[in-house]
Amino acid sequence: MKIKEWAAFAALGLIWGSSFLWIKIAVGETGAFTLVAFRLLFGAVGLAAVMLVQRTRLPRDRRTWLAYGFMGLVNTALPFVLITWAEQYIDSSLAAIMNATVPLFTIVIAHFWLQDEKITAGRLGGLLLGFVGIVVLVSRDLDPAVFTGALTGLGLLGQGAMLLAVISYATAITFSRRYLRNQPPVLQAGLVVIIADALVWGVTPVVERPLNLPDTAMAWFGIAWLGVLGSCVAYLLFFYLINAWGPTRASLVTYVFPVIGLVLGLIFLNEPADWRLLAGSLLIVAGLAVVNLKRQAKAAARAATAGAD
Repeated sequence: MKIKEWAAFAALGLIWGSSFLWIKIAVGETGAFTLVAFRLLFGAVGLAAVMLVQRTRLPRDRRTWLAYGFMGLVNTALPFVLITWAEQYIDSSLAAIMNATVPLFTIVIAHFWLQDEKITAGRLGGLLLGFVGIVVLVSRDLDPAVFTGALTGLGLLGQGAMLLAVISYATAITFSRRYLRNQPPVLQAGLVVIIADALVWGVTPVVERPLNLPDTAMAWFGIAWLGVLGSCVAYLLFFYLINAWGPTRASLVTYVFPVIGLVLGLIFLNEPADWRLLAGSLLIVAGLAVVNLKRQAKAAARAATAGAD
């Protein structure tokens, strides 16, 4: 694997890992649909500018446009709204754990949908190892009620919304690899975000009337951050990784989110560090290594065999 691919992975983890914080700040002053609509508007403007500068050609066939329409809904509009709404009613630590199950759903869906993404014992073991690391990382912040089923009402609905968002992400990532594989990342990111923003703005005035706009500069800064970095730059990096690595490995970026969240807490909130930070981080790194190093070894073996022939 190339260094620039790992650099893109790290940058994506940093951007999206901090997004949960900004969602939590901004959603306190506005509705979930309004927040997502403005977030995607910032992202759409940025990506449209990149497409214009690069003179990106739009697809001409109906099948490709339908594929982008599906991605706009399932990869962006739907999960963004679900996660933003859910964070009003569940802890960010629980949201991080549930979001980290994206690779586990992805590997199952990709196994039946893609020829080159089959489940192997090593890959599944690496995913589970990393997921255990996620649980260890956030365990100190979890209410025991989460595991005993004591949560009721809106808390359970928030968990259900997160689960739907995770399944939506996993489906979209696999769909993109199958049907948009040879499309430029700039085109993929741009059309997906632009279509998603159009969909959300079509619904927002109906479900949140009148619009409740944020009052503080901090909330607007959070929305701008989520748009310019979380929905423009991050999407360019994400579709680049899907094309380069495949859906399962690209989705592993969700394992980085809790690490980023804890580090931000240490730096800006003076939260104490304990053994969970080190143990959880090591387990996540080990999981990433198992998934990726086994793939590299197989690629090297195939290359050696081809050279011998």
